[in-house]
Amino acid sequence: MTVRFQLVVDCADPDRLTRFWSTALGYQVPPPPEGFDSWRAYWVKVGVPDEELDDGDDSLVDPDGAGPRIWFQKVPEGKAGKNRLHLDINASGGLEEEGLDHYGETMRDPEGNEFCVH
Repeated sequence: MTVRFQLVVDCADPDRLTRFWSTALGYQVPPPPEGFDSWRAYWVKVGVPDEELDDGDDSLVDPDGAGPRIWFQKVPEGKAGKNRLHLDINASGGLEEEGLDHYGETMRDPEGNEFCVH
């Protein structure tokens, strides 16, 4: 059985990372639930305390519905070391050298999270 999941990225500025990763991945901010003008209005209605809410965006979804949802979770502590998990973004048509199955350039998002571009 396949299990659905979301990818969670701890960060200081969810709105900034949402903008960065939406461009990098071609993802989009999901619309708020039906009957709500904004995600903030929805979260207030379900009882999330005001001090936990920001006005910016904090989630992304694959517009084709194939990839996982990504939630950028605001946390007080900064990034302390190398990521234990990172994304490999396949932006090219592939490498045409025999025997090589992985290549890429390591980069960092605005908060220093590593990712590779192939």
